[in-house]
Amino acid sequence: MIERHGHAQAIRSLLGEFPIVAIIGARQTGKTTLAQAVGNAFNGATHRFDLEDPRDDARLASPMLALESLDGLVIIDEVQRRPDLFPVLRVLADRAGTRVRYLILGSAAPELIQGSGESLAGRIAFHELPGFDLAETGAEQLDTLWRRGGLPRSLLAANDAASLRWRREYIRAYLERDIPALGFRLAPATLRRFWNMLAHYSGQLWNGAELARAFGVSEPTVRHYLDILVATCMVRVLPPWFENVGKRQVKAPKIYFADSGLLHALLDIGQGQEALLSHPRVGASWEGYVLHQIVSALDADWRDCHHWRLHTGAELDLLVTRGARRLGFEIKRTDAPKITPSMRSALEVLHLDKLYVVHAGATAWPMNERIAAVPLGGLFEILRNERERG
Repeated sequence: MIERHGHAQAIRSLLGEFPIVAIIGARQTGKTTLAQAVGNAFNGATHRFDLEDPRDDARLASPMLALESLDGLVIIDEVQRRPDLFPVLRVLADRAGTRVRYLILGSAAPELIQGSGESLAGRIAFHELPGFDLAETGAEQLDTLWRRGGLPRSLLAANDAASLRWRREYIRAYLERDIPALGFRLAPATLRRFWNMLAHYSGQLWNGAELARAFGVSEPTVRHYLDILVATCMVRVLPPWFENVGKRQVKAPKIYFADSGLLHALLDIGQGQEALLSHPRVGASWEGYVLHQIVSALDADWRDCHHWRLHTGAELDLLVTRGARRLGFEIKRTDAPKITPSMRSALEVLHLDKLYVVHAGATAWPMNERIAAVPLGGLFEILRNERERG
């Protein structure tokens, strides 16, 4: 069991500010377990409803009657199954003098986001729960976390074979059960084909026209498929950073899989580290894995994260804005990175306060006054000052 103290503390802090807090994220990231931990530590009564349990669903058949007399903390799991709850929660949260707090859990589907946005504006805060990161597993699990991904049951499986079997079943259940349950009308085989195809584009610029031709559909259709994977936290779209710098900049986003283990299952990478290291997409997999660890290490908002590229070839893997500070990150799957012309261009054009080169070695060192080499295993400790500044 890996405790998620940082996420639990963040939830408790939000509950102190907002009457309603939503934990969103992909299936099986541990939302229910986290909510239980928060509920167990709550100073007061705790009431739990799981809307996948027919008994709890029946209890909420008349939601106002069921909820209005409760006090303390009310936890409602799989809330996207009952969008009619959002107006009720708004009324309950607006009661004069109420001290009740509502913790709702669900997949980051359009139903959840749209319903809460329309009914609960100003009353709700969102906390996205990803899979495990290196701060939670420890640097000694770096390769295992990369290979298996951060979904708890995959990472903590008895062996690589069991992990891979679980991920394959997860993908099947997601396509056959979760997607229809979320209201998306799409044949599982169709989305599976697109998901498999997209795996080969992970870490690359989004080219909807090329994917549409390869898939034999229109460009808006493949964008719709992508939107489904993004809405359910399976894929990240990293937008481009562009400003008036007097140079031609690339304005296409980049696509990354949110979980490296699912990427490896879709790419049909076999068991063990050697199978991963010998695969043609190992570089793209490493880049996506490290990128997610950087965002976690900074506790950054994904809305403040971008990539940057010029048509001349200069690029930056990740630009994170934190207030007035601009932090750049280059990801290198080597233990001896060197300063490149592209790094110098990014420093000059983007006016970076600091450029970190995250590498696969074990040592940190200054490369010059504004560029530092950082080992992935020490990322969270080294970026502590940047987190505190934010």
